[in-house]
Amino acid sequence: HSNQLRQARAMGDYLIVGVHTDAEIAKHKGPPVFTQEERYKMVQAIKWVDEIAPGAPYVTTLETLDKYNCDFCVHGDDITLTIDGKDTYEEVKAAGRYRECKRTQGVSTTDLVGRMLLMTKAHHSNIDEDLDYRKHTDNFGKGPKGHSPWTGVSQFLQTSRKIIQFASGKEPEPEDTVIYVAGAFDLFHIGHVAFLEKVHQLAEKPYIIVGLHFDQEVNRYKGKNYPIMNIHERTLSVLACRYVSEVVIGAPYAVTADLLDHFKVTLVCHGMTEVVLDKDGSDPYQEPKRRGIFQLVDSGSDLTTDLIVQRIIKNRLVF
Repeated sequence: HSNQLRQARAMGDYLIVGVHTDAEIAKHKGPPVFTQEERYKMVQAIKWVDEIAPGAPYVTTLETLDKYNCDFCVHGDDITLTIDGKDTYEEVKAAGRYRECKRTQGVSTTDLVGRMLLMTKAHHSNIDEDLDYRKHTDNFGKGPKGHSPWTGVSQFLQTSRKIIQFASGKEPEPEDTVIYVAGAFDLFHIGHVAFLEKVHQLAEKPYIIVGLHFDQEVNRYKGKNYPIMNIHERTLSVLACRYVSEVVIGAPYAVTADLLDHFKVTLVCHGMTEVVLDKDGSDPYQEPKRRGIFQLVDSGSDLTTDLIVQRIIKNRLVF
């Protein structure tokens, strides 16, 4: 979704994103994973979005485009159909007010749902013959031969060009407050957004660096089949957020003196989730606490990756 919005924004000067209601989605596609309120907040937090249009109709008409003073609309190169099989962009295409962007290969909502239905540790091991794994492969049409040990069922291919397209490329200014946060940021959601927004509000000119742990590390402290998204997918999701300035890909689990000095970190923040001890039993935030620069931040949101997975499993049959 972020990549689609990035491409759309590059085609014009101002991007308005229409977000459907839960009822519209349920009617045409099946139950949404997130509520409409969650989706409105989520889309608004993506850095290429200037404005959202809540409750946008499922079929985009010329009337909708005129209502928001839009010259044209953009959609991915996968056609969306209404419940009765009509192209939802028929009218705007005929009027020459439709443009297309490339769909991101290898990752989709359906694909992520498939990974969540695989509640087993198998996609973080070399065991191709895991029975639990095989039992669920049909849920998303990927056979056990289609996964590598660390990306599980993901078919997403990362390139340096894609990272550059997502990155801000801005260095911190001398007057910026450099704030460091670290975690898995798996299935990047509004719990993460709310946390980053709160962190962003802690300084006049914040420069937020997010340390992302490698898949193996996340699997060590989260267990099951986490992370659902591999390190490359998580990197782009976090970079797409308007509150994030930089990402450390494969950050060390312990926030070390070297890391703090290298990035000239002023403040280190953590949410209200449990801090799992490092492999040697030490507190990963020992050094920032010693320097007196550690702060707990309450996002005010109770949404977690676990809760999202629970929603999926609850709706398993419908999905």
